[in-house]
Amino acid sequence: MLKTFDLVLIGVMTATAAVTYTIKHRAELKVEEVHRLEAEIKLEKDTIDLLKADWALQSQPNRLERLVKAYNEELKLQPTESTALVHAKELPMLKSEVPVPDVTEGKASAKGATVASAKSATVASAKGAPDTKGAQATAKAQPIPVPAPRGEAEDADQIETGSVEE
Repeated sequence: MLKTFDLVLIGVMTATAAVTYTIKHRAELKVEEVHRLEAEIKLEKDTIDLLKADWALQSQPNRLERLVKAYNEELKLQPTESTALVHAKELPMLKSEVPVPDVTEGKASAKGATVASAKSATVASAKGAPDTKGAQATAKAQPIPVPAPRGEAEDADQIETGSVEE
């Protein structure tokens, strides 16, 4: 009886040693993977820093001014006029903020458009000009909601600076 019990204990100890070794080996593999990922992250951060430094050199005003003078004849660059700039409150709404048109509104305007296009088709045919499906295209047209400009209070939360930092 003692010999059978000893054999069972030896088997259990061997199985436990094998499981322990397997767990240790997997842990070592995970540690190596963590070190590899940390090295990749450091490399990416260094690359980002290098690219930021390169961007700072490439966008220096003195360098850009020299390039503009050198290639002015080919590029024909002109300074931006102050009237070409707009404020954030003058921009239209975002596509996600545009209100959905009412279905009954669309049907009523489509009926009105059909009547108006029928009148224009009658006038056009009276003049001898062929109607090129203008009446059908006009009848299917839906009114397009005009986006209202955003308020200044909303702009203060949504405007981001030109910073490259995250």
